[in-house]
Amino acid sequence: MRTSIKGLLCLSIALSAGMSLAQTRLRAWNIHPDGYPVTEAMKSFAAEVAKTTQGKYQIGIFSNATLGDQPKAVQMLKAGEIDIAEFSSGPLSDAVPGIKVLNLPFLFTDSAHMFRHLDGKLGQRFAASLKAAGFVVLGWYDGGARSFYCASRTVTNVRELAGANIRVQQSEIYTEMVKLLNARPVALPYKDVLDGLQQGKIDCAENNMPSYESTGHYKVAKNVFVTNHVISPEALVVSTQLWSKLGQEEQAAFSAAGARSALLMRELWNKRVALALEVTAGQGVQFVKVKDTSSMIRRMSPLYDRYMKDPTTRQELLSIIPQ
Repeated sequence: MRTSIKGLLCLSIALSAGMSLAQTRLRAWNIHPDGYPVTEAMKSFAAEVAKTTQGKYQIGIFSNATLGDQPKAVQMLKAGEIDIAEFSSGPLSDAVPGIKVLNLPFLFTDSAHMFRHLDGKLGQRFAASLKAAGFVVLGWYDGGARSFYCASRTVTNVRELAGANIRVQQSEIYTEMVKLLNARPVALPYKDVLDGLQQGKIDCAENNMPSYESTGHYKVAKNVFVTNHVISPEALVVSTQLWSKLGQEEQAAFSAAGARSALLMRELWNKRVALALEVTAGQGVQFVKVKDTSSMIRRMSPLYDRYMKDPTTRQELLSIIPQ
């Protein structure tokens, strides 16, 4: 009898231990390769969540858009097929139109300027709107400063972009921006940009320097016109479906890990930008920095006017632009 009771007690203890160690596996998506600042910051986030929840939540990182492209990933997050993702401001602005202002050219002078707003009241307003749309923001990542690079021409001033076929994202702001530079916007999938440059389908493209270097675009387009025309954020988000299932302590653990991963990402990003510049310069890339952005900014007036007239974006613009 004693042996039987002892056995039952041991079984009960074992079952309790097994229940306490039960794991919930989550899937996290991003579009970048392994080793990229975004991916490494997400790995850090996953490790911290696992540690602070005593292993309850195990987060698998699916990089390189292996689960689908960004538009598909947005739908997967909403459907609960993935739990966590790192998105650029483009798809987020589809859910919350006011976020479109973050892609306006020359809105921010640099990343530090942008994060002063996003780590404050502006970021809190966007986070509240995104939560209502199904995305809980855990941290704002750096999307980098974008410049033009060309294969078929050397650009030393904005007038020399006139008539160029320039690859743009499928975004009304980028399309209109290129038109206002008297150039022709070409909406081309990101994966097809290198072929487009090689085959002469496009003359130029625009992106941040780590993307320019990591894709090999610099091997074909060796002329960079450094404008830093758009400085925009990305965001680490979880689905509201997952968030609603977390207890208060778990939500606090996810939030703290997300905030720390954002700071790590920004640090890694700055190092990655410096490395990209060093690598491309060493391969003969020529950099021409715009001397005065005022002429480009004046050309953007119709774009600014449109968003100032839109009540969904006016408040955000007024909170960023110095009065």
